[in-house]
Amino acid sequence: MKAAKGIIPSSIHTEERPVPRDLDDIIANHPFAKGLSPHQTRILKDCAMFMRFKPGELVFREGDPANRFYLILNGRVALEAHVRAGGVTPIQFVEDGDVLGWSWLFPPFYWHFDARAVEETEVVFFYGTPLREECESDHDFGYEMVKRMAVVMITRLQATRRQLLATIGI
Repeated sequence: MKAAKGIIPSSIHTEERPVPRDLDDIIANHPFAKGLSPHQTRILKDCAMFMRFKPGELVFREGDPANRFYLILNGRVALEAHVRAGGVTPIQFVEDGDVLGWSWLFPPFYWHFDARAVEETEVVFFYGTPLREECESDHDFGYEMVKRMAVVMITRLQATRRQLLATIGI
């Protein structure tokens, strides 16, 4: 499968880097992808590239189409929610070894939060649209992606729950 060109909103400025020869190893050894078959790792690699975000740079915006996800190699990204009084509040931070973005896999395929780099952050970027198509045609791969993204979603939900309980003093 060839990597398709995804849509990256023009408001997001990223720096692409050449893909080193060890992208296979980096993907295969990331906690999210550990245990995938070589075939499944190759599917991911075919839709992958390295990216870097500068501090303060927007990774994605709530309400925009979700067509990608990221493996955080190093750095830190804040997930932010819009508040009634205007502005945003951080909900959770993701960092080295984490996955950023699950909305590419689940309808309606729009981001539910903003994500902003809080320090220089290097990631492996994955084009979600061709991966979603691959999930539909290769059900074993699709099942692995759903299982793994479900873990990400549960982790985020539990972190948000803990933060909410701490905020209201329970």
